[in-house]
Amino acid sequence: MDDDLFQLRQLPIFVCFQMADAMEMMILSILAPQLHCEWRLPSLEVALLTSAVFIGMMISSSLWGNISDKYGRKTGLKLSVLWTMFYGLMSAFAPIYGWILVLRALVGFGIGGAPQSVTLYAEFLPMKSRATCILLIEIFWALGTVFEVLLAILVMPTLGWRWLLGLSTIPLFIFAILCFWLPESARYDVLTGNQEKALNTLKRIATENGAPMPLGKLIAARQEDRGKIRDLFSSHFRWTTVLLWFIWFANAFSYYGLVLLTTELFQEGGACGSNKEELRCSLECKYLNSDDYKDLLWTTLSEFPGTHRTHSGHPFELLCCMCCSCVSISSHFNTVKTHGKCR
Repeated sequence: MDDDLFQLRQLPIFVCFQMADAMEMMILSILAPQLHCEWRLPSLEVALLTSAVFIGMMISSSLWGNISDKYGRKTGLKLSVLWTMFYGLMSAFAPIYGWILVLRALVGFGIGGAPQSVTLYAEFLPMKSRATCILLIEIFWALGTVFEVLLAILVMPTLGWRWLLGLSTIPLFIFAILCFWLPESARYDVLTGNQEKALNTLKRIATENGAPMPLGKLIAARQEDRGKIRDLFSSHFRWTTVLLWFIWFANAFSYYGLVLLTTELFQEGGACGSNKEELRCSLECKYLNSDDYKDLLWTTLSEFPGTHRTHSGHPFELLCCMCCSCVSISSHFNTVKTHGKCR
């Protein structure tokens, strides 16, 4: 069953979710400066607005993992999508700051289940194409960020941020419908003792791929022990756990820091040309204009070359990419220091 026709047919479904997930995260860099000006929010409240999403993700990630382990990958993913879609749409109707803060935190709570899409898709993939297909999904994350900026260019000048929040949930709605065509992971069914369901899924995959079913029977025993958190710190996994946690922290800190910093630099860049008294009264805010959105589009497009370069997953390539990012970020320090001053 190594022919990939079934897997390719499932790809657009998971691609849709990756784009939706990326759009919900990218919208933070657009929403924060807009509300900063429109609602005259102080800097602390603007920072809390974006932090609330990540706090929600941090709280919910393990919870969604437990739900997916207990009730199935597909079930956990569907609940995560419906949760994110509902509260993402409700955010568009938030009347005051307190409401949107809570609603965006709940959106982050739903986004915490997004990695389950990769887990489910990976369990359908043969070993030979697993890395390539998973990376292909990540390319559409970058496409989702680009699509969100393009949507902002069209919507923000005329309809405003509420419409942007509402329209950004459309890919989630599409994915929620397409979920009905997704089968449950055969591996999950086997490990939970549902051999018959797993066999039906494998037969479906074989039929769509035009390949015969392998000879033999599914005899995997039900897996009762799913592991514990403390297993991550056993002598066998301890060093790997610490390294992976640090790598994920460093990447998330750098990536989302750059996403949020980009629009902040646009605001700072325009502040020097404005009247100081006017800036003081408006809490030094500046609405993003069409040129700012176009510049933001260019920064999001830069993700595509980096995604292509890491296709092999070799540590040396990842090291080179991270070093390039470090040098590029560091080089901006003197630029901001020199040009960020008002003259």
